Amino acid sequence: MANIKSAKKRILVNATKAERNKAIKSKIKTYTKKVEAAVTAGDKTAAAEVLKCATAEIDKACSKGVYHKNNAARKVSRLTNLVNAMN
Repeated sequence: MANIKSAKKRILVNATKAERNKAIKSKIKTYTKKVEAAVTAGDKTAAAEVLKCATAEIDKACSKGVYHKNNAARKVSRLTNLVNAMN
């Protein structure tokens, strides 16, 4: 356990950030599942709507440093390819 005051603060701050990152990643996983569900259901309009929301959330997470930019781009690309393949 840390003895120095600044080290104790870092532990608290890191725990807070980890909690926030976990919530954001969970939200993105939920959106991903919604897109996949709409694609399997064959509902193109719903899939496009959810894809738009998912893309926005992934980009937001990327800008906050939760995901690396290449990881975010890969996630968006895979979801977009899923929706575009519905034609």
